[in-house]
Amino acid sequence: MLHVSCSGSPYEIGRQHGEQASSQVYGSIAFYDDYFKRKTGKSWPEVQEVAKQFLPYLTSTWPSYLEEVRGIADGAGVPFESILALNVRTEIGFGMLNDGCTAFAWKTKTASFIAQNWDWEGQQKDNIMCVRVVQKDKPTIHMMTEAGIIGKIGMNSAGVGVTLNAIAAKGVSFDKLPCHFALRIVLESTSLQEAKQKLNKAGLASACHITVADAETGSIGFENTAVDQIELHMKDGLNMHTNHITVQRPGVEDKGMLADSPFRLERIEELLKSAGPEPSMQQLRDILKDDKNSPCAINRSPTEKATIQTLFSIVMDLQNRCAVVKMGRPTEGGEELELRP
Repeated sequence: MLHVSCSGSPYEIGRQHGEQASSQVYGSIAFYDDYFKRKTGKSWPEVQEVAKQFLPYLTSTWPSYLEEVRGIADGAGVPFESILALNVRTEIGFGMLNDGCTAFAWKTKTASFIAQNWDWEGQQKDNIMCVRVVQKDKPTIHMMTEAGIIGKIGMNSAGVGVTLNAIAAKGVSFDKLPCHFALRIVLESTSLQEAKQKLNKAGLASACHITVADAETGSIGFENTAVDQIELHMKDGLNMHTNHITVQRPGVEDKGMLADSPFRLERIEELLKSAGPEPSMQQLRDILKDDKNSPCAINRSPTEKATIQTLFSIVMDLQNRCAVVKMGRPTEGGEELELRP
């Protein structure tokens, strides 16, 4: 597992990312080149052209993120358009990416947790990295991401955490915020309320679900499509999501990419409600080990027909500003690490 620490200006942060993770960045590009070819029929130059359609919006609204993208490209010695494509991979997929993840947040009287299993193609596991980002006048970020991508799953020094679930609903809007840029915006926020205001204002470019939580107020789930954003508020302190639309609305068609998604949502609710009023970090880690309905369980394992599997498990304790990450399936002997932004 590669650990990267970056600081300075947006360009300097990106360049350090690219220099320290150059082989993993190449690995990410190679993986998505092959993936998009198989899933969409697009060549990598065609993928880059799709990505470039976001440039007018991002240049006018989020130029610092483009500077970081440029820094990664220069540091790794790859084209700017390739790193841009990695960061808009959800949108390029036009709702066809099938990351299968189970996520939840839990605010109790004494604690605030946010957690998930991140499930994706096993070929990408060697390109996952742990990144710490230190910026002037912003919270320090500690996150798990794919090499070359500036925002993903993690937490910050202000006690804000974020998780991601893919949703297979068609459509993309090139004048809204791509999913992985939205995750970075959350990670730069000082509270749930600040993150909510930013996400509401920007809107998201494609379908995904983002759970945002902080240490003090709890969590909100943002169920996004290219045309709207629905907020899912806590019930008894809980928020949970898998990989399907849970609030039906006109004009939004869920392709139902993973048939087990409704089962996993019901199962995680069952497990959380039986955990007692004040769960421990270890209890929540154990919940993410659940194998019921294997191989299509919360703790997902690959099959001959489907190579999607749990690539890491993370539980974040927002009040204590720490997280525990287990690489691979949480029932197996993968590397374990802590995040402390």
